[in-house]
Amino acid sequence: MTEPTPADQPASETFTSRRHQLTAGGRTLDYTAGAGTVIVRDDEHRPLASVFYTSYTADREDGAPERPVTFLFNGGPGSASLWLNIGGFGPKRTPTNTPHATPPAPYVSDDNPYTLLTESDLVFIDAPGTGYSRLLGETKPGEVWGVDQDVDAFAKAITRWLTITNNWNAPRFLFGESYGTTRAAALVHRLQNQGLDFNGVVLLSTVLNWGESNIGGPREYINLLPSFAATAWYHGKARTAHRELAPFLAEAREFAQGPFAAALLRGDLLPAEVEDAVAEQMSALIGIDADTLKKNHFRIGMEQYRYALLADEGRVIGRFDTRFTAEHQYVRGNGSHDPATDDAATAGVNSAHLSTYRAHLVDDIGYTTELHYRHLYNMPISRAWDWRHKAPGIDAPQLVPDVSLDLSAAVRRNPNLKVYVMGGYYDLATPFFGPELDVAHLYLAPALRDNIRFTFYESGHMTFVDEQAVTHMKRDLDAFYRDATAR
Repeated sequence: MTEPTPADQPASETFTSRRHQLTAGGRTLDYTAGAGTVIVRDDEHRPLASVFYTSYTADREDGAPERPVTFLFNGGPGSASLWLNIGGFGPKRTPTNTPHATPPAPYVSDDNPYTLLTESDLVFIDAPGTGYSRLLGETKPGEVWGVDQDVDAFAKAITRWLTITNNWNAPRFLFGESYGTTRAAALVHRLQNQGLDFNGVVLLSTVLNWGESNIGGPREYINLLPSFAATAWYHGKARTAHRELAPFLAEAREFAQGPFAAALLRGDLLPAEVEDAVAEQMSALIGIDADTLKKNHFRIGMEQYRYALLADEGRVIGRFDTRFTAEHQYVRGNGSHDPATDDAATAGVNSAHLSTYRAHLVDDIGYTTELHYRHLYNMPISRAWDWRHKAPGIDAPQLVPDVSLDLSAAVRRNPNLKVYVMGGYYDLATPFFGPELDVAHLYLAPALRDNIRFTFYESGHMTFVDEQAVTHMKRDLDAFYRDATAR
């Protein structure tokens, strides 16, 4: 049967659910697992999109305080939210062989000992155009597919969910991963300006300032260097006397924002002896020979590094998790490839998560539809994406977003808002050093700066698929939720 066209989609809201019980963290929870849609409408009440979500709400004992609710979403733009759900923090979880490829089906999915349902009800939202979410009627992509348009759609979807479930007095959290962190930083500012203060925001694998970090300027290379160093350490290509990763990365950070940054800014005015010294130090940190670094004027990009580090072994490292490797070249051909799928790390977990999530919807919730589930729809969406952003306090739209300004405004407006920045050392797509520098340039008062905490793990972009990392993440997130809801 063919998939209905957007114009055929009814502007109606649906919900299907089943009851379950879960034991996690020494507690037994009775909960409702559901899947449904909310309709996002414009100011004239015209339906723009049907937004699909998966929700998990635990029973609350009589007299117990309101349970928090967390709205979770992945990134792209163009990714559905199944990764954070079945791969990370939903009540069901599918383990993988990370950092090695997971064999094909059958896969094992079971109750998740790391679920955040112990701390909060969970609502996983698929962005319009991804998963089972669809544009409706005569809606044009430009009305929804863009930085600010997307934030507006999510704000309306969240307020609609709060309305139909009567959860207006529950503590509120946002949890975004990858581009979802860009969304979350702007979204919390938008929602708070609309009267909905939040208790906390979790930013996992964070990118805030797209202008400085993604257009070939010095910051792009500065952000990447500590992640290159972590990768060289893991693959045995770094030359260092350090026996632990933490002090090695402290050295890499200092070099990145010190001699390396100065060398990039000097350009061809850099004295030869300084160039030689920087090249040797950089080579020892990231595992690329000094002559190659000098030929490239120290500007080694992500893709170049992926293919260069293990070139003598005929291997290419992962983009989202550099511990993964694949045969060089991973995909044959000279044309462009989808960066979300042309990657050993994505390929290593993709099938396991998609297969078990689809089974979870049917077996555990009873949700079926004729639609195709677009788990990764980033190529069509990213091509149509409007990257302009109206940042707070700046009249002219930015051509590419710097949502650190939105995050700063949100924290200043709500001094009780807690922010948790998390990520993986082996992630090249969203290097962990980027948000450290971005937050350092917000110039927050000390009391507000203390509201923002950082934790990074020996994992990749989707830190939670690593069995050791997710154990630590669960412990750290539990503490964050307790702090953000304390009175």
